Amino acid sequence: MKNTKLLVHFIAVLLCAATLAGCRNNGSQNANPDTYEYTDDYQNTVTIPSDPKRVVSLSPAVTEIVFALGKGDLLVGRTDFCQYPAEVSAIESVGGISNLNIEKILALKPDLVISGSMIPQKSAEHLMSLGVPMVCVIEKNRFDGLYENIAKIGQLIGRTQTADSLIDKLKKEMESEQAQYAEKPDNKRPSVYYVVGFGAGGNFTAGGDTFINDLIAMAGGRNIAAGVKGWSYSLEALMSENPDFIIIRREDSATFCNTKPYTRLDAVKQGRVIAIESATIDLQIPRNIDCINRLRKTFSTCE
Repeated sequence: MKNTKLLVHFIAVLLCAATLAGCRNNGSQNANPDTYEYTDDYQNTVTIPSDPKRVVSLSPAVTEIVFALGKGDLLVGRTDFCQYPAEVSAIESVGGISNLNIEKILALKPDLVISGSMIPQKSAEHLMSLGVPMVCVIEKNRFDGLYENIAKIGQLIGRTQTADSLIDKLKKEMESEQAQYAEKPDNKRPSVYYVVGFGAGGNFTAGGDTFINDLIAMAGGRNIAAGVKGWSYSLEALMSENPDFIIIRREDSATFCNTKPYTRLDAVKQGRVIAIESATIDLQIPRNIDCINRLRKTFSTCE
């Protein structure tokens, strides 16, 4: 259960931020051709460079997307939680999510800081008060938000065409097999439960108003928590639903499978617990497609 509380907190704030954000990004040119006004997901309008050279990422998802767009060389700073791809280990860390090292960020002299939804408001306000150009690209609560965020980050780092190409590529990968699952009725789909947290601290999963719910459906599964808003789920409902498959973070799999009463679940007894790298399902990143494909293959064994 190590780090479970952090993950639950992370996802809860993620959902809240996605729900509260009410507008799309937009950029408008000002008198200086080297900069423009950008309105981020929190409706903050910030003057940012048209062609940034030194970028600090305060979000694992942002970091991964920047690399996917071929501009990892722009990153001069990242958080401790930015761990993919392997090349990020060579980039200076500016601390965790709740304990950012503001002095280190300033020392890196960034011309743009891009954050996600987990950065404390106090830290964000402090950075902006110091004149640091900072924008927020939050995680969305529908799967298509992945494409939206790729487009936004592409615009911010001057890789709009590359972002469009990546989005087209990801969409084609999904569309190649998606049609057969889109119309599949619930009673023909294997039932699925995603473990976010479990044990004495409570049971937490991804409800129907999350992009993770979309991800499970796109893989051909039926999320048993689809009727729930948010992340809390009752143990009684889990045991009653007795899903065909359990998805869980790789590092928590063994503990879950050896903890009562979860040992009574058919998925545990029949070896249908899918241990997965949490980032591929918790973060809104291009590797979500890999996660969907893996789940799809596994779910097909139940057909």
